[in-house]
Amino acid sequence: MTQTAAVLTHGWFRTVNAKTAHGLVRGPSRYRILGLVDHECAGMDAGEAMDGQRRGIPVFSTLDGLIAAAGKPDVCVIGVATPGGVLPPEFRALLLQAIAAGIGVVNGLFTFLSEDPEIAAAARRAGVELIDIRKPKPRGELHFWTGEILKVRAPRLAVLGTDCALGKRTTCHALADACRQAGIHAEIVHTGQTGWLQGIRWGFVLDATVNDFVSGELEHAILACSRDARPELILLEGQSALRNPSGPCGSELLLSGAARGVVLQHAPARRYFESQDEIGSVIPPLREEIALIRLYGAEVLGITLNHQDLNEGDLEPARRRIEEETGLPTVYPLREGVGRLLPAITAYVARETIQ
Repeated sequence: MTQTAAVLTHGWFRTVNAKTAHGLVRGPSRYRILGLVDHECAGMDAGEAMDGQRRGIPVFSTLDGLIAAAGKPDVCVIGVATPGGVLPPEFRALLLQAIAAGIGVVNGLFTFLSEDPEIAAAARRAGVELIDIRKPKPRGELHFWTGEILKVRAPRLAVLGTDCALGKRTTCHALADACRQAGIHAEIVHTGQTGWLQGIRWGFVLDATVNDFVSGELEHAILACSRDARPELILLEGQSALRNPSGPCGSELLLSGAARGVVLQHAPARRYFESQDEIGSVIPPLREEIALIRLYGAEVLGITLNHQDLNEGDLEPARRRIEEETGLPTVYPLREGVGRLLPAITAYVARETIQ
């Protein structure tokens, strides 16, 4: 954390689209976060605005206010992830202001700032760097799947979801921390831009990778993690969902990453896939998802729940219903941790480790 950053959410912080900012506020982060710029939450602590837990990261209504109070950051991070990775138009003036002030910009969207004539020209004049995390690698840097994954000693555990924007990466961190506290050396392989921003050492940006090389890049990241850290368990961050029609994803982790264990994230209050309410795209039943994962040759070890849109009185009944329906330990990671999943994970590691 040698560089400092301001996170720009510009009125989006209290929406699911600010999951990049949420991940940086919860931590870890490759940057030291000086504060957020979001006029809707100005004057609050970012953690309290997000989930009621103070984290010592102030929110400012303007970038000038942040600079005056906390100093000029090295970079501004765009803290939102929009459908299709489109830059919201209202961010443009704020980005140009940051660049004119001599601040670099880190961008996880598919709108590449380095290819935007106005923004790129402004960055050249100011002598600052534009980092487009999702810009595809050159062909010569990509890897094709080889099968070397089958020799990796450490079992892989995929954290999949029944939809996108459920908190799969956050659950990966909770599982890794719980495993380490229990004496299991666990490491994470990230598959998205926020994982890179959080400083996770191994991974790649799945949805920015040419399809033919997704399997190989996943294998390459797992091999690097195994070689560098020699973990006892490798956690694979899932993206989207196996049956989300706008971006089906997850089978790569089970097949190309050879994950034989799964923790499945689910939001009991959601009926439709994210942003697909109007077309009536219903999230399939949990038991069907578990059966599908079993057909891929993997076993669901436990269920983690996103409590979004559940009233306090609905939390425990929802958990009991899901536990009875699936026969699997079920937890709310952000409210109670993931300790109840450890017995199943410990047994999985013992059973699957290649001697």
